[in-house]
Amino acid sequence: MKRKALLFDIDGTFSETEEVHRRAFNETFEAFGLDWHWDQPLYKKLLEVTGGKERMRYYIDDWAPPGGAEAIEKIPAMHADKTDRYTALIDGGAATLRPGIERIIREAKAAGIPVAIATTTSLPNIEALVKATLGPDGMALFDAIAGGDSVKKKKPAPDIYRLALEQLGLGPEDGIAFEDSINGLRSATAAGLPSIITPSVYTDDQDFTGAFSILSDLGEPDRPYTHIAGAGAGEPMVTAEGAIRWLTARAA
Repeated sequence: MKRKALLFDIDGTFSETEEVHRRAFNETFEAFGLDWHWDQPLYKKLLEVTGGKERMRYYIDDWAPPGGAEAIEKIPAMHADKTDRYTALIDGGAATLRPGIERIIREAKAAGIPVAIATTTSLPNIEALVKATLGPDGMALFDAIAGGDSVKKKKPAPDIYRLALEQLGLGPEDGIAFEDSINGLRSATAAGLPSIITPSVYTDDQDFTGAFSILSDLGEPDRPYTHIAGAGAGEPMVTAEGAIRWLTARAA
């Protein structure tokens, strides 16, 4: 069986981290003396834009919050402060991995299947989450890491997936994307990658038409996933070899 690479999004896919991000944003706004508070309904709308700096600019432009015009030039400093707060929260155990994530990554590593990260979150955020959940040597499990400001256009543009594939030395026919959002699905699709979607708490009402598979999560031996659509019906969990088998069956 051909060894296709597994490419993972981070926020929402690896872990339900968006609530940690939201908390860090709100703490930063308070620290900068801004009377801003992103509640869950608002943050769900703001997540339509990928990237923390871009999200703050979107909020200023479309919601016109008090002090917004003056805060524009402070966005880079605010984002740096927010990143520090987020990583501190993660280091303190604020997030756990979703079902099946660690299992499938370690399965792939043992089988010689390349594993990559393709995300718009920053490298410090990636490192914090990976080390807190997969251990101090967790970053070594990945053959490529594309994230942060390493591309000019963030998701839903395909650039981050193309970069990850370039780092792996592979083409889109050799990869499978794991995503939780419509922006992630669009990004992977535009890069030529099929996607396994596991909707998160902030994306469970999005339209994932065109996804290769839609599941509640990746499942565990004692905690099977709920099949929603596409490949994977009748199976309890996604395995590294199983995901490749699904694709091979589709292509046959």
